[in-house]
Amino acid sequence: MENIKFSRRAFVLLIMLTYPITVLRAQVASPKETMMVNAKITAAGELQIAPSSTSSQHDFDFLTGKWTMDNKRLKTRLNNCTEWIPFNATGDYNMILNGIGNMDIYKSAFITVRLYNPETKLWSLYWADSNYGSMDPPVVGSFEGNIGKFYCKDTFQGKPVIVMFRWEIKGKNDYLWSQAFSPDNGVTWEFNSTSIAHREK
Repeated sequence: MENIKFSRRAFVLLIMLTYPITVLRAQVASPKETMMVNAKITAAGELQIAPSSTSSQHDFDFLTGKWTMDNKRLKTRLNNCTEWIPFNATGDYNMILNGIGNMDIYKSAFITVRLYNPETKLWSLYWADSNYGSMDPPVVGSFEGNIGKFYCKDTFQGKPVIVMFRWEIKGKNDYLWSQAFSPDNGVTWEFNSTSIAHREK
């Protein structure tokens, strides 16, 4: 049989197509993977987050350089929407504060600032876009192997939600980022934004 050679983008697309269906499915569903990792809701209703045993200020060092991103987001959230809106972006990554922080600016009008706390060994990720002119509450967490999960409590359309950022390092030149909301304290999740990123050569 003739060998078929996939381009790098085609290979990453193949990864996305085989990615667990609960990540790409628009409606809220019980996920196959454990979403609340090193995090839990206490009896008092507080979100408690602990670092992984390997959490380090170097967790985001893989981001060094310039990236192009193939993004998509749900048209609406938490109402069983299945319409995704694609958009592209490019971004530059820079270290700050002697290596315990980093930031990137996306040409699609987003900015992210990430800060590592050496005492708690937790990362706080701050996100802002030009539509609102303010920072969202930081999602907090760490990496467990090649997957990082970061959480916060927030509100969406007046209702409380847990927000999760999920990072997955696919290799030296590719990563997958996604955002999910849980309206029921982590029982079910809806992924509403995804990004496949490729390092610029």
